[in-house]
Amino acid sequence: MPSRNRGSASFKTARINEEIARELNEILRSVKDPRISGAFISIVNVDTTPDLKYCKVRFSVYNGDAAQAAKGLKSASGFIRRELAQRLDLRLTPELTFIPDNSIEHGAHISAIIESLKNEKEN
Repeated sequence: MPSRNRGSASFKTARINEEIARELNEILRSVKDPRISGAFISIVNVDTTPDLKYCKVRFSVYNGDAAQAAKGLKSASGFIRRELAQRLDLRLTPELTFIPDNSIEHGAHISAIIESLKNEKEN
């Protein structure tokens, strides 16, 4: 019986993570900070603790500096959290921690290497 409760809690947390990611993508469009608005930021992963107190948000940056975007997101985290609280019907709104993630950029780099190796093999 306890595993059943844990399973439903993890399903609930996964659903909340998806909702937070979707809303964060919307909210980030309205942030005025030039470190954020100047770059295309994509939410890669959201991981909320089961008690909904903390949330790690992994993001990727296109056309910008990830370190600067992280500083901008940290600076705007109060605004982002307030907007998130208004949009989601949660008992608690988690404290957000933004973490740069370069996995998409890394994947694109590996794809470019594979493509260049294919071109060399054909020639």
